[in-house]
Amino acid sequence: PMPWVIAIMVALTVIAAAAGLALANTARSAADELSGGITVQVIEANPVERQRQTQAALRALRETPGVISARAVSDAEVERLIEPWLGTRAAGDEDIPVPAMVDARLRDPVDGEMLGALRRLVRQVAPSARVDAQSTWLGPVFGAIDSLQWLALALVGLLAAATSAGVLLAVRTAPGSNRGTIEIVHLLGGTDVQIARIFQRSVGFDAAGGGALGLALGLVAVLFLGDRFAGLGAGLVSGGALGWVDWLLLALIPLGGVLLAMLTARIAVTRALRRML
Repeated sequence: PMPWVIAIMVALTVIAAAAGLALANTARSAADELSGGITVQVIEANPVERQRQTQAALRALRETPGVISARAVSDAEVERLIEPWLGTRAAGDEDIPVPAMVDARLRDPVDGEMLGALRRLVRQVAPSARVDAQSTWLGPVFGAIDSLQWLALALVGLLAAATSAGVLLAVRTAPGSNRGTIEIVHLLGGTDVQIARIFQRSVGFDAAGGGALGLALGLVAVLFLGDRFAGLGAGLVSGGALGWVDWLLLALIPLGGVLLAMLTARIAVTRALRRML
């Protein structure tokens, strides 16, 4: 059963590794996109005053050194953002005032000092404005992604240990069941290293077949899950798409499984032969 055990382990390892790589890509893409971004919310119930303060904040940001771009978020975009929570509002419905928003991009990453200066600047012309760094909104999300990355790494390590244990259980009795043949080989001048290579080669062939099957199964699962997540249409999810380097790393997993299985078999058989002498 060893080829099937290795196939299952490789498939699970491919899925876990793909999840870890996708999470890393998601975090990196989101951090790059949000590191220099700020959002201004004008929280004012009076629509006329809200519009006036929004335009004043927009002009102030555009005249500020270090600000690459600044734009007012359209009402349609704001409606799409709040629709999952508040539903679709009727046109002109002001029963639930929605803040006006300004999206700005800075040349450098936003730090505490820069954020404080921008808040003072904007509030001089728009007292109802609230200025936030976009990266702070996703702080808890980044923390959760880091935890999931460590979990994926731990799963890969556990699966590697389980693969090694499976190979160890499969080959530990092989020298004893072939004791007569091994003694004849010893009498003919064969060494423990040469005998261990025979078992190692056999395990390598089994591991290669199981690894290829496991890689195929794992890639099918990864492609299926990737297609399902792509259907969500979320920007944060789309940033986790796997690149060619990621696919190359996934393709190398069966090779690592074969090397691990052969090394485990060599060590186990060599120790068993020493106990037989």
